[in-house]
Amino acid sequence: MIKKRVRGIRKGAASCGLVLLCSLVSLAAKEFVMPRAQPAKSYPARDEHPMEAVTIAVDPYDMADKASIFTVGYKEIGFLPVFLVITNDSDQPVELARMKAQLVTVNRTKLDAAAQDDIERRLSRPSASTSRYPLPIPRTKVKGGVGKQAREEIQNAMFTARAVEPHATQAGFLFFDVADISTPLAGAHFYLTGVRDSKGNELLYFEVPMEKYLSAPPR
Repeated sequence: MIKKRVRGIRKGAASCGLVLLCSLVSLAAKEFVMPRAQPAKSYPARDEHPMEAVTIAVDPYDMADKASIFTVGYKEIGFLPVFLVITNDSDQPVELARMKAQLVTVNRTKLDAAAQDDIERRLSRPSASTSRYPLPIPRTKVKGGVGKQAREEIQNAMFTARAVEPHATQAGFLFFDVADISTPLAGAHFYLTGVRDSKGNELLYFEVPMEKYLSAPPR
């Protein structure tokens, strides 16, 4: 009887070990996949310019379920990922090479979009103040440097489009350093400048109140 119990315990432990191993393999295989962008007009937080037929939208990835597409814990190191979507419904291309994105908080703090080096520097030397918001999902830990997977994810996630072709949409992530701001979106506004038409003329700046996102029903 005792031998049967021992065998049962061993068999159960082996099964648990197999499940754990499969979970670890699945986690190790996880990679970032860019979310599919919808037309900018379909997002609640947007600004439309009917005369130029250009619309921009922003979709913050501030919640754990949305942030689970990443392997890097951006919130843990004080960065807010914001999905920027630009749709050009005109018959001419729109130039983005000189565009500038800025998040202005309710206290008028102006936050420029972070460069890749800024994010990698924080990953390499995370401060104690940016580790107080743990997310309930596994994350890639970087000690003394930035791993290949993390670096590639940042490169692939960041908005890099230089133009938007006619009747097309471009999208990607911007990252804002909000390490010292407890509620960065409440009362904030997103601004986008430097968008130009095919003749090089700058379009009127875009402005998106983030309350449009916060007050919108779940998508």
